Amino acid sequence: MANNLANDIDYASCLNEKIVILAEDGLNPVIESAQFAYKKTNLVQVNPEGISVAAQHWQTGWEDPKAKVWTGYWSLVASLNRALSDNIPITEPYFYSSEALCPDSLLSSVFRASCQSKETIPLLKERIAVMRELGFILCHSFGGSFHGFLEEFQRRHNGEGSALDLVKMVIETFPSFRDEVFYEGKTVCMWKRAQILVAETWAAFYPDPSVTKIHPLFPGARGPMIGQLTMFADYRVPQILHHLKILVYPNALVQKLCAGVAIDPGSTEEISIRAGSIVAVEMVREAILKLIADEEDAEENKEISSVLIDFFLWDLAKKLETGEDKIEGFETADIIPAHRTRSIWY
Repeated sequence: MANNLANDIDYASCLNEKIVILAEDGLNPVIESAQFAYKKTNLVQVNPEGISVAAQHWQTGWEDPKAKVWTGYWSLVASLNRALSDNIPITEPYFYSSEALCPDSLLSSVFRASCQSKETIPLLKERIAVMRELGFILCHSFGGSFHGFLEEFQRRHNGEGSALDLVKMVIETFPSFRDEVFYEGKTVCMWKRAQILVAETWAAFYPDPSVTKIHPLFPGARGPMIGQLTMFADYRVPQILHHLKILVYPNALVQKLCAGVAIDPGSTEEISIRAGSIVAVEMVREAILKLIADEEDAEENKEISSVLIDFFLWDLAKKLETGEDKIEGFETADIIPAHRTRSIWY
């Protein structure tokens, strides 16, 4: 447990300064954006005591990234697999980019809800537009595949590119991945989908450490540098961060969430929730690394990243939701509904 709240506050202040320094050194713009938005919105607050407690409970047991991958895309995967089993080439950019070959009506059928579902896929029209854009760009610039995009990434960086370099190339290439908002005179970058695309690809191709430590997508001397990526600011992780008392919401926001009031995309409340989550997970990571700094396996644990913490928290949230797991050992807040924001960025 936390030794002293005043000490924790001092430590949190140091971590905030470190986050700003990292951003100024030209690392992930999302960190700088989150820090700026967190301070400017002054709504959702990071709880230093919650950071300390979480770090002490989570400092052990980190496994290879390939064993830590859980995603919320299983319904999407099921839809794609169903289409492929029906001989619909839904994963081919040439196909889904073409309205002639793949009309909107077919895509509506591919992503249709199950009989048991009470809700259809939201923002389907906007999501179809994203698919068309991605497919068009891949076909006209990268030989019609994401593999071609990755080959161009290797060429541009001479095999020395990092995960963050790949995120930036995604942002530069595909407008629909530019998860950004103009707030208080500054462009605030969240980059959720771009970062999770790269993180999931990194994890999917994570090499067997008994065979090689060289990642096939990031074979350069620096390796993936996955620690440069942040958590993926959407719905589920902010919810569990609040439950664990790592984030503190003002009463007015709690009342809105419990009442199911929609939170507009780009609003102060939404920006504050997302930015606060990014800042909080960065602080949890720093606290864990500080605790294990003197351990014998500290070198191996340098791979503890905000990406892995996000994977862990998302999975924990789902297990709590289904009753498969429960929090023991420290006090938690009541689980409140995730914020309801309709957006293609999540």
